[in-house]
Amino acid sequence: MAYDKELAAAIKAASLAARLCRKVQKALLQSDVRSKHGRNKSPVTVADYGSQALVSFVLQQEFPGEFSLVAEEDSNDLRKDGGGEIVERITKLVNESLTSDGSYGVSLSSEDILKAIDCGKSEGGSQGRHWVLDPIDGTKGFVRGDQYAVALALLDRGNVVLGVLACPNLPLTSISFAHPHSPNNEVGCLFFAEVGRGTYMQPLDGSSTVKVQVSAVENPEEASFFESYEAAHSMHDLSSLIAQKLGVKAAPIRMDSQVKYGALSRGDGAIYLRFPRNGYREKIWDHAAGSIVVTEAGGVVTDAAGKQLDFSKGKYLDLDTGIIVSNQKLMPLLFDAVRASLAQKSKPQP
Repeated sequence: MAYDKELAAAIKAASLAARLCRKVQKALLQSDVRSKHGRNKSPVTVADYGSQALVSFVLQQEFPGEFSLVAEEDSNDLRKDGGGEIVERITKLVNESLTSDGSYGVSLSSEDILKAIDCGKSEGGSQGRHWVLDPIDGTKGFVRGDQYAVALALLDRGNVVLGVLACPNLPLTSISFAHPHSPNNEVGCLFFAEVGRGTYMQPLDGSSTVKVQVSAVENPEEASFFESYEAAHSMHDLSSLIAQKLGVKAAPIRMDSQVKYGALSRGDGAIYLRFPRNGYREKIWDHAAGSIVVTEAGGVVTDAAGKQLDFSKGKYLDLDTGIIVSNQKLMPLLFDAVRASLAQKSKPQP
């Protein structure tokens, strides 16, 4: 089954959201950052809410029938005392984005915005179709002025059938592992993949689409690897042990968000390791878009037991220990190194 219309809508929604985010990041104000309630206290920005409202609105305009969105944010904090000013800013940003696009000819009220945000409360699952959105994947990177992504995917009966990663700060050319943020590089990439159709990359302005492939590196000594910037998201010491057992010589590149999946899909690196600390539960919006972008580019994405990620169980992924990503040739070696490293780490220390 082709998903051409859905893919076109997803690219449009993610592109508009990325432009909104880029605009906010450029002039990030202290008042734009609110703290999420809960243990992680990760910052949520005006752009985070604005991105979700915009994507939700665009997808509902394109598909006005049954609509299900599994997304990260809700409007609870915004509806509390003191949230009015931020809601006004979000409303202004979303309306400016819609006006610049010119497709819809509407002006949304603050209540429209809050309702659009709250459309993301679906639980997902194995029946029907569900859009899956992380409106800003990598909010801490966003606040630092670093890497982040708008990550949008579509589930059909529990399977990821398309994914879009809009990466406003990722250079269009392959990143240098010595200088991942080269100031001379033009930045702003969008990756998109549809099941059975491959993975493509284009600038955020939509010109010059190219098909991408994962790295063909077979020798681990020549491989380089990505891991999460935040130590809370991945145990760097375990990744280091795995790399050592593999014989990887390059230092890791630490980046925020699913940008790593995009960079890996075009061969910037050959391995991505993510081993969260005990108690952390992976959410589907953190991996749905990125996983299909890599697999359609010829890569492999599994948990530490070698099982494919299962997106059919609701908002959370049931994983064995962590997530490993690589090309077909390196994966067996990587899997062996992961198994040996986990066994070594689990042994009681003398």
